Amino acid sequence: MCQLLGMNCATPTDITFSFRGFSQRAGITSDHSDGFGIAFFEDKACRLFVDNQSAVESPIADLIRNYPIKSRNVIAHIRKATQGKITLENSHPFIRELWGRQWIFAHNGDLHDFNPPLSGRFTPVGNTDSERAFCYLLDQLVEAFGYEEPSLEQIFEVLEKISPQIAEYGTFNYCLSNGKALFSYAITKLHWLVREYPFNHAHLIDLDVEVDFSQVTTPEDRVAVITTEPLTHNENWTAYQPGEMILFQHGKPIKKARQSKT
Repeated sequence: MCQLLGMNCATPTDITFSFRGFSQRAGITSDHSDGFGIAFFEDKACRLFVDNQSAVESPIADLIRNYPIKSRNVIAHIRKATQGKITLENSHPFIRELWGRQWIFAHNGDLHDFNPPLSGRFTPVGNTDSERAFCYLLDQLVEAFGYEEPSLEQIFEVLEKISPQIAEYGTFNYCLSNGKALFSYAITKLHWLVREYPFNHAHLIDLDVEVDFSQVTTPEDRVAVITTEPLTHNENWTAYQPGEMILFQHGKPIKKARQSKT
C-alpha cells in the first residue's frame, strides 16, 4: 500500500526535512515507487506537484527536497499501486473545488468493490478506489450542507460518520485539507507529533540527516506532522487508534473522535 505525509502549521513552514526522509521510502528504504505527489496550500488554493515516477527518481521530487516552499497545510503521498495503472491521473494527492476552495485528499489503503453512486458533481479522472472515495466524501458534504460552507466542526462530524462506512470496504487511512485545517483518519497506520517551543534536534530514520529546530524556528512556530510510519528516531510519535479521526489546526490537534468499523 501507499504512505502518507501531512503537515499543519501555526505559521508558514517548509517540509523539506520531513520530505527528504519520507521520499527515501519510494525505492530506497521501502518500495513505494509507483508515483508521488505533494500539495502546498496558500489560503484557498494550492501548488500541486504530481509525477508517475517515483519520488527517488523524479526531478520534481528533487525540487521539493531542495527548495523550501512554506505553507500552513501540506499533504504528500508516495504510491505502491494496488488499484489503477501507474499513470499521472492515478497519482495522489487528488484535487477538487468545493465552497470556493480547493480540497486535497490522499489515501493509504485498498478498498474492495467500492463503487458508490456519485452525483456527478465530483467525478473521478483516473480509476483508483482512492479518488472514488474522495469524490464520495465530497458528495456527502454537499448532501449534508448544500452550497453554504459549514464550520470545520460540522465537516468533522460528517467525516466522522462517513469514514467508518467507507472503511467497511477495506483499509482506509487518509489526509484531507481545504487550506484551513487538516483532517486525518486511520483504520490501520498513521502517526503524529507536534513540534513546538522549546524545539529540539530531530534525526531522520531513513537518511542520516539531523536538524536542530531551535536554530531555525521562533517561539511562535508550531508544527504538526502526520505520517504513515514515524520519520525520526528521537521524537515521540503517537499512533492513531483504529477508527480515530483527528482535526489539526494552527499546528496542533483541536478535535478527536474514535469510531471503529460498524
